[in-house]
Amino acid sequence: MEPSPAKGKPLGRLLVSSTLDAKDELEERLERCMGIVTTLTNGMSEREANDALTASVCKGPQQHEEVCLGLFALLLTEPAQAQRCYRDLTLVNRDGMNVILIKINQILMEKFLKLQDVCRTQLVWLVRELVKSGVIGADGVLMTLMKQIAGGDISNKNLWLAENVLDILVEQREWVLKSGMLIAMSVYTYLRLIVDHGTPALLVLRQKEVDFCIGMLREKFMECFIIGRDLVRLLQIVARIPEMELLWKDLLHNPQALSPQFTGLLQLLTARTSRKFLACRLTPDMETKLLFMTSRVRFGQQKRYQDWFQRQYLSTAESQSLRCDLIRYICGVVHPSNEVLSSDILPRWAIIGWLLTTCTSNVAASNAKLALFYDWLFFSPEKDSIMNIEPAILVMHHSMKPHPAITATLLDFMCRIIPHFFPPLEGQVRQGVFNSLTFIMEKRVLAHLAPLFDNPKLDRELRSMLRERFPEFCSSPSPPTEGRDESTNEMKMEESVSLEMDNHVLLDKEDGCYDNTEAAFSDDEEEINNKGEGNKKREFRFHPIKEAVIEEPADITPYVDQLDDTMKEKVLQLQKGSDTETQCEVMQEIVDLILEEDFDSEQMSTLASCLAELFKGHFRGDVLPDEITEESLEESVCKPVCLVFRNLCQMQEDNSGFSVLLEMLAELYQKQPKIGYHLLYYLKASKAAMGKMSLYESFAQATALGDLHTCLMMDMKACQEDDVRLLCYLTPSIYTEFPDETLRSGELLNMIVAVIDSTQLQELMCHVMMGDLVMFRKDSVLNILIQSLDWETFEQYSTWQLFLAHNIPLETIIPILQHLKYKEHPEALSCLLLQLRREKPSEEMVKMVLSRPCHPEDQFTTSILRHWAAKHDDVLGEHIKALLIKNNNLPRKRQSLRSSSSKLAQLTLEQILEHMDNLRLNLSNTKNSFFTQTPILQALQHVQASCDEAHKMRFSDLFSLAEEYEEASSKLPKSRRKAPASSPRSRKGAATPVSNEEESASSSASEEEDSKPKAPKRKRKGSSAVGSDSD
Repeated sequence: MEPSPAKGKPLGRLLVSSTLDAKDELEERLERCMGIVTTLTNGMSEREANDALTASVCKGPQQHEEVCLGLFALLLTEPAQAQRCYRDLTLVNRDGMNVILIKINQILMEKFLKLQDVCRTQLVWLVRELVKSGVIGADGVLMTLMKQIAGGDISNKNLWLAENVLDILVEQREWVLKSGMLIAMSVYTYLRLIVDHGTPALLVLRQKEVDFCIGMLREKFMECFIIGRDLVRLLQIVARIPEMELLWKDLLHNPQALSPQFTGLLQLLTARTSRKFLACRLTPDMETKLLFMTSRVRFGQQKRYQDWFQRQYLSTAESQSLRCDLIRYICGVVHPSNEVLSSDILPRWAIIGWLLTTCTSNVAASNAKLALFYDWLFFSPEKDSIMNIEPAILVMHHSMKPHPAITATLLDFMCRIIPHFFPPLEGQVRQGVFNSLTFIMEKRVLAHLAPLFDNPKLDRELRSMLRERFPEFCSSPSPPTEGRDESTNEMKMEESVSLEMDNHVLLDKEDGCYDNTEAAFSDDEEEINNKGEGNKKREFRFHPIKEAVIEEPADITPYVDQLDDTMKEKVLQLQKGSDTETQCEVMQEIVDLILEEDFDSEQMSTLASCLAELFKGHFRGDVLPDEITEESLEESVCKPVCLVFRNLCQMQEDNSGFSVLLEMLAELYQKQPKIGYHLLYYLKASKAAMGKMSLYESFAQATALGDLHTCLMMDMKACQEDDVRLLCYLTPSIYTEFPDETLRSGELLNMIVAVIDSTQLQELMCHVMMGDLVMFRKDSVLNILIQSLDWETFEQYSTWQLFLAHNIPLETIIPILQHLKYKEHPEALSCLLLQLRREKPSEEMVKMVLSRPCHPEDQFTTSILRHWAAKHDDVLGEHIKALLIKNNNLPRKRQSLRSSSSKLAQLTLEQILEHMDNLRLNLSNTKNSFFTQTPILQALQHVQASCDEAHKMRFSDLFSLAEEYEEASSKLPKSRRKAPASSPRSRKGAATPVSNEEESASSSASEEEDSKPKAPKRKRKGSSAVGSDSD
């Protein structure tokens, strides 16, 4: 085989990259293997080359893999040699091409988008050859290649790939028919792609796709049957194409024509579609991005990820059809765990809501709604999953207040699809939707559907239709209320929506996210996002909503009737109170009644329900005044609910009334969870509560939670979601009063850094510097910083800034270096690097820095060592000498046992030498004299004397420094060689005359030759001397 015409590096690189991109590991390996093959066959005839390759692969598995991958790489990068490389590959491989199939799958799943055009063409050619050869496993590779054909994309590259894969399927039809899964997957793929290829320029390709699909469906229908109900959905969309129309009619009216085993449409519609098919229409890159959003991105911080996804995949007119694929994938494949569902991770319904708001085509919007409800139509609790139907109901529920139009459209679609989907199966569709709604309530996805179906924001016709279709899920009619709401309250309800939905305002923001491409809303939205969720909600709280709150007296009527006459009278007075002062007076009277000995404690829960309803308005809007002064703070705590707090502060804990009021607050807390952080605010802001913060602990223990930590975290989380300013205001007091609950984990810290902006971060740092706030302590700071490695970038930088504001020695947290990976933790590494450069290196610091694995792209260790070598060369030299000698003296077996018993990497001699060699190369073109220091050179002598030949070869340049030093020192007078260096500075100074003397002695060749054979003895003598010094 002839070598590649290029010298050094092959002409065609595998991946597209810029000069700034790091070398890809896979590409580097393939190029190395390609070099091995080229070396083996250089200058040989074809037969000799084949014999050389065969001899090499027989040596062992490693050589077999290297030769196969080398031929594979040549095949991809050198089209002229492809035929010969493939022939050689078939002759020399010993594993049925398994190593090649694995590597093709890896490239398709991870590197396909980065492949050079030539390599992409060659890869498709290779797949074609594998299929022709009937290689076992080629069907799997072909299905992976099909996954790379993007939906909603008619770019030239995508069309070329779609056409070439189709050619393989058509040309190798007999081979395709042997794999049922390949038949089903290819039919599912091309039925979906037909939709995208409707323009006149693509009619030829579309016709080939139609012919292929019809042929497979008619010849192998039961193999296609395994697709399930989504096969009907895809056929329905393309049924108007003449050839497809005939097949569609047979499917509906003459099923036996397709297969004797096929009984009819209902049989297909009741079969759930496997995840494999739903996932095959997303490219690996799309799938990765969606899974990242649904597992790592926090709710409220998704805008930039959605913007990227929209720019990449949803910005063209053709991409409208992709939304169906995405929605079906989210409903059928993305099933989060309970842990994720209960966290603040971006929920599935939010992404689907965003996708619906970005639909600009009516046809695409209808298909997207059908994709969302498709599993509802023939839902069976025994066979189907609640996770498939949950997103649709939650989109409707959470969109009702911020986006009633979306909810109305979806509800209307749900009602109309029942009679119109397929009239002969109307009864089954109705039952499927009924089963879905019933199962949703059984599983408590929503406790009641009446608030959704009877909502006054829906027009009367839609509500009537819902009542007619689903009377079981609607409440009893109330015409006067409906009439009033429709005529007068529509605008108020629209504006008061966000006030009642703590963290469900996504669709407002995301609608803007779509609109900003046209209407340029991005500046305002970015400002809102930067301020955090709390500030966004404050934007809505300026709307007048008091009338809506006052118009709810009927809500407390059933509770009031359960109170005794005296309490009932006071509660009604409180309800009618026109100003805050009057309400406070009445509230004090209610507190007095509670404290009376004859108060019936059974009324406590009922009274709490009344107060929670009446005080609902107090928990809306900002708690903290815009301008914080003593007067404004006192004014802010003059609310009726604060009367309970004030009375509690004035009592002794052994007073019987104290426990009664705590019980009252605990009952109120169950009805209105915001009571918790309002109590914290009162205890900090009110003069009457000065020094009484410990009351909160009593309150937490009185609640149903019964635990201070859990209660505190829940209250701070509620505060975070409602008001970020208040969260920052409370933070110093919370950390000071409850150190055991706040400092032992990063839970509260994460809440804070997740929402603060740069100004608030600076304020917290000032509190730390002034001694008002302690957010870290030595015994737990390392664990908290390790926890923070999974947080968002700004959250991590904020955490490090707050840490650095504390006066905690860096050595406390230096072990975190063992947890940091250069690609995964750049935030922590950059902060640590900047802090280390300010420190004088200790031995522990140097040890941890050297413990990092060596990688060409990871410059952390080299950069900090270079800095220390310039600023603290003598100290660094002593520490490295000590570590080199210590690690060199460790018994090899005991060292390996120690490292295997620990999850964290142990410092090894090889690591130190690798980092030293990197530092040597980095300093080679500078005037830095670090490697002329006697301690370093002595340590290298010591190591060289006892290490094996492999290490001597690998680090020969590094050890040559020690040899030069030894040779030079051997020419010094005996008295000078034995003179001890009294200090690092004197050792360093001694290096210069040695090198000068070496230069003068180098002119005598005979002297050098005489000295070389004796070098080993001198090394041993030198090393033992160094060893005794160290001892």
